[in-house]
Amino acid sequence: ILRKARKGTRVVYVPGNHDENFRDFANHRFGRVAVLNEAYHTMADGRRFLVIHGDQFDGVVKYAKWLAFLGDNAYNAALMLNLWLNIVRRKLGFSYWSLSAYLKHKVKNAVEFVSSYEAAVVGEARKMGVQGVICGHIHTAEMRDMDGILYCNDGDWVESCTALVEHEDGRLEILKWAELRGLSFLRDEEECDSSSSAMPGIPKSMVSSEPSTP
Repeated sequence: ILRKARKGTRVVYVPGNHDENFRDFANHRFGRVAVLNEAYHTMADGRRFLVIHGDQFDGVVKYAKWLAFLGDNAYNAALMLNLWLNIVRRKLGFSYWSLSAYLKHKVKNAVEFVSSYEAAVVGEARKMGVQGVICGHIHTAEMRDMDGILYCNDGDWVESCTALVEHEDGRLEILKWAELRGLSFLRDEEECDSSSSAMPGIPKSMVSSEPSTP
């Protein structure tokens, strides 16, 4: 990403609860990288979207930081276990599988939390008078219309390897890396943590060197 910024691409960095120290630099620019707590993006088709991390709509993060701290540590432990589990799965010839994502989908309270979170984020977008909202935070990729507001969650690039992209005509799409690679383990040079690409985890064939419009 920094390499693309050096080549002329305008980058907007929206920090979240895992990197909240960077919020001290909100409304500052570092070269072509702008740090903002929230941003507005106009799609190629004219639709206007609110872009936020979304943790401000998480009551645990906002009002019970000690519980959020415990949750972060439990999540990190699940990610570490997930790493070793998938090393074994890979040696046995199985595809990538996310333990932490599986656990979240199986816990009733987690499912209810996701629904409440989505409703709160969409409510904020409606208040701002935009056509959609792009967020993250809950690590659950999703894109659907909610009462006239397009809710887009890009998921994450840690456990599920998902990303939200805009096509030249303004159409949005969620990319799921495992599916793009045929539901099999990625080749070493094209895994999510790959450093061989112009952008980590993205093959050079999918990365444009053309600068975006400021």
